[in-house]
Amino acid sequence: MDQGRVGVDESGKGDFFGPLVVAACYVGPEHLAELEGVKDSKKLTDKQAIELATQIKKVCPYKVLPLMPLKYNELYAKIGNLNHLLAWGHATVIEDVLNLHPADLIISDQFATGGNVVKSRLKEKGRQAQFVSRVRAESDIAVAAASILARAEFLWRLRELSQQFGIDLPKGATNVIPSGKKFVQMHGPDALKQVAKMHFKTSKEVLNG
Repeated sequence: MDQGRVGVDESGKGDFFGPLVVAACYVGPEHLAELEGVKDSKKLTDKQAIELATQIKKVCPYKVLPLMPLKYNELYAKIGNLNHLLAWGHATVIEDVLNLHPADLIISDQFATGGNVVKSRLKEKGRQAQFVSRVRAESDIAVAAASILARAEFLWRLRELSQQFGIDLPKGATNVIPSGKKFVQMHGPDALKQVAKMHFKTSKEVLNG
């Protein structure tokens, strides 16, 4: 790794319950020795992700943006497109990290072709840097660090929601219907938007099934 860069990634996009979390992290050559074990969060256990996130926060400039379900549903209703919502989140955390530490390179996982949807939302500092959007970007340590920060935050926030509503809210999108039905029995259908992403087809199955 010959130059410092900002990596950006998200977690919770495919999970019915819990927030969408976007994170950006600056990693420079000076951080590498202290980031041993950092790799794509999908290859880590939940416990490993949480432990590594704590380590990353100690050494790297970073920004984490959790969009809790109420806010997420409000933004999705307004924007109407998940890629555009993601692009806004990515651009926001990129700019926040660039305010903490300058960088000439930004690397993002490719959720929309070419990354143009993110580039179009970057402000002055982000536009001055080289922006690279690629498939499997988590192989880059800066993106891997961002993916871990996002994953750990998602796990923390999902646990908080579970405790708040007194029900175990599982990860995932297909195995969650029984928990969704139980939640609605306990708290009523209107409360579902406080814990779940309502544009998922799953919400109709939970509410109408």
